[in-house]
Amino acid sequence: MASPNLIALAQQLESENTRDRMLALAALRDVPPTDAVPLILKVLDDQNLQIRSMAVFALGVKQTDQSFPILVKLIENEPDYGIRADAAGALGYLGDIRAFEPLLRAFYEDTNWLVRFSAAVSLGNLGDPRAHDALVSALDSEEVVLHQAAIAALGEIRDLDAVDHILRFAQSEDWLTRQRLAEALGNLPTAKSRSALTYLSKDSHSQVAEAARLSLERLSEALLASSPVGSEI
Repeated sequence: MASPNLIALAQQLESENTRDRMLALAALRDVPPTDAVPLILKVLDDQNLQIRSMAVFALGVKQTDQSFPILVKLIENEPDYGIRADAAGALGYLGDIRAFEPLLRAFYEDTNWLVRFSAAVSLGNLGDPRAHDALVSALDSEEVVLHQAAIAALGEIRDLDAVDHILRFAQSEDWLTRQRLAEALGNLPTAKSRSALTYLSKDSHSQVAEAARLSLERLSEALLASSPVGSEI
């Protein structure tokens, strides 16, 4: 595939037409990061929030040395909560362990649930076990989506110490929370995980039951691949 014309894209990003700018930004997916980021920055402060959101997300995908400090600045100083949430999500895409501290601050200090949700998801993406306390605390939130994000993230960081904390959601009224639990337990090989997954595999919601069955298969495969001596499963 031929590379997009960078000069033409740069001009299109300066168009007064919102659709033109949006299409140009989307076309940057085929452009190498070093060429794409300077063009992304042209619309980072765009008057259209959807374009700004796309630009922030693109910084998480098109990774250069510029991406990290820009995203941290946005998550700390941006007045619009949607853009802060986008920045938190993009930091997770970067996979840069330096993002742990700013994400943790956003999780604890930001007053908007969407930002805290994005921060929790990204903490899971980083796979850093230091996120344990923050993610477990999210389980006591009044926001169901934060429960979902924290459960998924605890599975992502393979936090065996969190199993007892997340099992209380096995009978959650929210089926998506139960599904996230079933998915997370597939990464947490303990006897309690297997027991809970057996229970969830009979869930009344088909997606929960299917997720539990897949996680049971994953745990069984992990058991076969390892020595049976001393297995917790």
